[in-house]
Amino acid sequence: MTREPRIAVVGGGMAGARFAERYGALGGPGTVTVYGAEPRAPYNRVLLADVLTGRYDAESIALPLGGAETRPGCEVVALDPAARTLTLADGTVEPWDELVLATGSNPVLPPVRGLRRPDGLGLAEGVHTLRTLEDCGRLAEEAVTAKRAVVIGGGVLGVSAARALAALGVRTEIVHQAPHLIERQLDHEAAEVLRERLLALGVETYARNRARAVHGGERVGAVELANGYRLDCDLVVLACGTRPRTALAYGAGLPVGTGILVDDRLAVAGDVSGGNVSAIGDCAEHRGTVHGLAGPAWEQADVLARRLAGADPDARYTGSVPRARLSTGDLEYAAFGAVDETLDPGLDVLRIADATRGSYKKLVLRGDRLVGAILLGDLATVDALAGAFESGGPLGGHPLHLLTRGEPR
Repeated sequence: MTREPRIAVVGGGMAGARFAERYGALGGPGTVTVYGAEPRAPYNRVLLADVLTGRYDAESIALPLGGAETRPGCEVVALDPAARTLTLADGTVEPWDELVLATGSNPVLPPVRGLRRPDGLGLAEGVHTLRTLEDCGRLAEEAVTAKRAVVIGGGVLGVSAARALAALGVRTEIVHQAPHLIERQLDHEAAEVLRERLLALGVETYARNRARAVHGGERVGAVELANGYRLDCDLVVLACGTRPRTALAYGAGLPVGTGILVDDRLAVAGDVSGGNVSAIGDCAEHRGTVHGLAGPAWEQADVLARRLAGADPDARYTGSVPRARLSTGDLEYAAFGAVDETLDPGLDVLRIADATRGSYKKLVLRGDRLVGAILLGDLATVDALAGAFESGGPLGGHPLHLLTRGEPR
């Protein structure tokens, strides 16, 4: 009698949960066990800033697992691909037939003096990251009595965190090294509209600035910029990006570049288990790219679930189109595809900006085909734009209708 396969998912984040849910929905054989180092079952990290403001509670952002067994608080500390086993922090050894690495990423700590305690053990009092629900809880507690906060990093997480702190009544400033906010997904004009919207919420932005040091006694008291200017504060939030968590794979002798190297099947290249190790999400590097976004992580999880469940044994992942969306109450934006027309002289641009509404819309076109778009402050037409973008076909009419559909007349 053939034994049903045992599938171990290492990592209780969004990629691992998505794989488990889709595998179960497809009726995949055997058992799926999700091992997570955090004490909670998988949840949607994208919504952490909204948990901070109280818009959601911890339970409401839990992710479905499709019937998989979840093992929160069970950190995997070692892998043996040849023996097909994993070792937990308590010394327990667990067997597997298929291994899915979804170990995610760690927050990047910038080279700023004073971030750590004098003994080097942990962050200084008042300095926070925002990567887990536990991070969120600690930050929420301190925000109750805080007067001023500095967020270091003006990407998606930094903007979300700043907006959340402002909503809690904390005067907040963003220090961002790049020329403008969310520079990977927004152009300068969109970022300027975003800056103005944040300013209306009580958030000041210092672009083209670098934090040099954190000052304080028992807890943080100020952030010093590279030009010597000091921003007084009693909270600091680090939002400087993430780095793939690859130590477990590296220690097992699996190939690692920036992330864990995978092929189009999302199988780890050259592992000694016979091709039974895969990697998805923030920890995976595919064709030289680590996406670090929820959308590509879920696309990878979907492909791998179809392949391992037998619904599509030849399923392949060929990459993801850049796509991002943020919706946090009074701040909304969506961006996808090629948003920088200066990189290709064959592209045309259509823009509509409304200073009264604080909105900005941009289409990037190649002939009569949509190749990129930015919407900020008004997402009424986002579904129509996404459909036109994903179809890749001719727009069939003036593209202006894609920007004005659904607007009040």
